[in-house]
Amino acid sequence: MQKPIIDVIIPAFNEEGSVGKVIEDIPKDLVRYIIVANNNSTDQTAKVANEAGAIVVDQPISGYGNACLKGMEYIAGQNIKPDIIVFLDGDYSDYPDQLGDVVRPIIENQVDLVIGSRATGVMEKGAMMPQQIFGNWLATSLIKLIYGYEFTDLGPFRAIRYDKLMEIDMQDKTFGWTVEMQVKAAKLKYKCVEVPVKYRVRIGVSKVSGTIKGTILAGHKILWTIFKLI
Repeated sequence: MQKPIIDVIIPAFNEEGSVGKVIEDIPKDLVRYIIVANNNSTDQTAKVANEAGAIVVDQPISGYGNACLKGMEYIAGQNIKPDIIVFLDGDYSDYPDQLGDVVRPIIENQVDLVIGSRATGVMEKGAMMPQQIFGNWLATSLIKLIYGYEFTDLGPFRAIRYDKLMEIDMQDKTFGWTVEMQVKAAKLKYKCVEVPVKYRVRIGVSKVSGTIKGTILAGHKILWTIFKLI
């Protein structure tokens, strides 16, 4: 089998202390482009990412989904499209060296979407707040109830076939990005699996779970997205 072309998208907002570590730990023999979508950072995120060897694209409009869409826009402009897109966060909470594990089901078993599950992996104490764990449980329970697909996590570390990513036509610009992808994959009957991934306490303060407002907004958006797509 021909070696697949894999591109990585890292949305990043004020991650100067961590994004370089993320890029450094990505297995370079597996990927073509590492794209950091600099999401209106006010620190040196872009400079650090560039010096670490990533392609930096600027997205001045805030929002996790906006950053991911900007990374996809860069890839869409390339003459040769990838076979697989990997998404992971820029805060070093994921273990980028597990990228091979995350893409393996697509390469070997023709899976469409792979979610790196923190719920079934090894999670460092304090890496997820109780409200995040409950929110993940509630969202994945609703997806199972409504769409008949069983997930354990809405984890950011994930891989998807590029043609399938284009087919689901991602629209969410903020906190609903991960759940939109999973709900649409379920509606379209994609072959989805999870692989256990390790998860650690992030570097810096979370923009979502680090504040009450962020937690409430994220939770509302996730639930709204699930029901909107029915």
